[in-house]
Amino acid sequence: MSDWTALAGAVEAKPERERGRARRPGLSPLGGAALLLVLFLAVPLVALVWRALGEPGVWAAAGQPLVVRALRLSVVTTAITIAVAVVAGTPLAYLLARRRFRGKRLVEVVIDLPLVLPPVVAGVALLMAFGRRGLLGDALGAVGIELPFTTAAVVLAQVFVSVPFYVRGARAGFQAVPVEIEEAAAIDGASTWHTLRRVTLPLALPGVASGLVLCWARALSEFGATLMFAGNFTGRTQTMPLAIMSAMERDLDAALALSVLLLAVAAAVLILARLVAGRRVEP
Repeated sequence: MSDWTALAGAVEAKPERERGRARRPGLSPLGGAALLLVLFLAVPLVALVWRALGEPGVWAAAGQPLVVRALRLSVVTTAITIAVAVVAGTPLAYLLARRRFRGKRLVEVVIDLPLVLPPVVAGVALLMAFGRRGLLGDALGAVGIELPFTTAAVVLAQVFVSVPFYVRGARAGFQAVPVEIEEAAAIDGASTWHTLRRVTLPLALPGVASGLVLCWARALSEFGATLMFAGNFTGRTQTMPLAIMSAMERDLDAALALSVLLLAVAAAVLILARLVAGRRVEP
């Protein structure tokens, strides 16, 4: 035991400059492997931007009807998805964060499952539920509603795959608010709704906002479920990711323009998500 004490004292006695040098060795095998992975992730992104900047037709392609329609449809459908997430997801997130009830674990599994489910499987599941021969197809058809291959199907696909991101973020935000604060507000005579709106929600805002940003980003990038459930029809169901697939067959400039635009949006979303979560984005 005395030997360990002496060793610890010797380490503490070293000058800070020497200890700093000891913590900064050359590139180790561990660091080399990490660097290779970072380069593997960075090179395709750099190549995409480099190729887009080197093609003079890319910026002209950004104004093509294919690009404009896909952008407009993506903006409209993701805005509706966000509205659904806030209206329906906020109460669910609050209940999961604050209440204990029978079947809570099952509800959490149902909410989390779309996060790990392959998007194509999600599209097939939506078809089996809302398609003409699906579980609810006859009931919907009886009232004149056909969902597959419509703009509404795009929204349903986005809601299915993206709203769980909002619920998880909002739930974490609500869990970060001490229960004692809500109890103090209730003792002062505040109603449950007033406490939620004036006390809990403002304090949980970082988590709620972070979940909302991630939800919107996932909805904007949705591809597989939309393709399976809504199809790829220009102006009706062709969102930006689907438009990229179509443009790759005949117009590389348009595909590059859409890809760079989505890359810029993804980078902005990542920075925004970190900012609203209260973390500084490191260079």
